[in-house]
Amino acid sequence: MLTALIVEARKLNRSLALLLAVAAPCLIGIFTFFNMLRGKAPMPWDMWMTSSSGIWAFFMLPMSVTALTALVAHMEHGPKAWDHLRALPRPRWTIYAAKAVCVLTVVAAMSLLNLAITYAAVRGAVAVKPVLEPTGALDLTRQALLVGRIWLAAILLTAIQFWTAMRFASFVPALAVGIGGTFFSVVATSARQGVFFPWQMPINMLATEAWRVNTALGLGAGLGLAVLIAAVAHLSVREVR
Repeated sequence: MLTALIVEARKLNRSLALLLAVAAPCLIGIFTFFNMLRGKAPMPWDMWMTSSSGIWAFFMLPMSVTALTALVAHMEHGPKAWDHLRALPRPRWTIYAAKAVCVLTVVAAMSLLNLAITYAAVRGAVAVKPVLEPTGALDLTRQALLVGRIWLAAILLTAIQFWTAMRFASFVPALAVGIGGTFFSVVATSARQGVFFPWQMPINMLATEAWRVNTALGLGAGLGLAVLIAAVAHLSVREVR
């Protein structure tokens, strides 16, 4: 398993995954920077950091997962390398498990990077317009825990995207699932039942109602891991088409 992880990490290092990992959080940072410059009065640190995490959870994370899983799958689909990989003298499940672990690791890194870039964006805006110096104390521990919960709640949607991207050689099904899930998440934002929809589980980490947070976190992380295990087991015994 360790060997498979090292191989997948090297593949990602030679792909566009790193560019994606940096570009998505940077877009939120740029938005935060210019949005802050529009203000005339200082706002609390918590507002800026939580707002950034909300944008990440609501839109940028689902779209990034869609692109990342499609990219990871295409590294094998493109050159038609599955026959070679599946013929190697090692358990097939390790191939898919290593890819899944790499995807989850990259998403976690992007989540933390978003936090760091948002901080830099706020400091940059303050350097341009000192009157906007945020008020209150910056509780990085609280923000990091929020980001961690968002990542855990996103495991289910990540598992669904991963399963779809790996199962089909064409990238169209994976993109359709990702775009469709994000679309319905946006148009049904206020729906009470949204807590049970995988694409809305991450944003529910910012809900004020404890039951919504706990339900989305439990389903997103617990059911997500179960779906991910099922995906690895299914892909290990089924041919890719």
